[in-house]
Amino acid sequence: MSRPGYPSDISREDFERIRELLEAARRKTRPRKHDLYDVFCAILYFLETGVAWRSMPAEFPPWRNVHEYFTQWTLQRGNEPSLLERALQEVGKPTAAIQLRRRGGEE
Repeated sequence: MSRPGYPSDISREDFERIRELLEAARRKTRPRKHDLYDVFCAILYFLETGVAWRSMPAEFPPWRNVHEYFTQWTLQRGNEPSLLERALQEVGKPTAAIQLRRRGGEE
C-alpha cells in the first residue's frame, strides 16, 4: 500500500542501514502484516509531532501495531541505549532521539 510521504520520514536507503538492528528485537513467529519501514516512519512521526497514538494518520499501520513496536524497541537493556535510540542516531535523527529521551521511552 502506498502512502504519502511526511517530513519526518527517512529514505528507504537509510532505513536499510538499520533494518537488521530493528528486526533483531522481534521473535520469529509469523509473517509481518505491515512494512517495517512504514512502522518506523510512523514512530518518527509520533516523536516529531507529539501526536497521540490514536491520532496517527490512517495511512500508517494501525496505531496499536506501531505502539507495540515502539514498546519493544524502547526496552532498556541495562545502561545501554534502547534499540530505537541507537537506530535514530544511526540514521541522523538526533531531534527524534531527544524527543524519545524526553518521553522516557514511554507514551
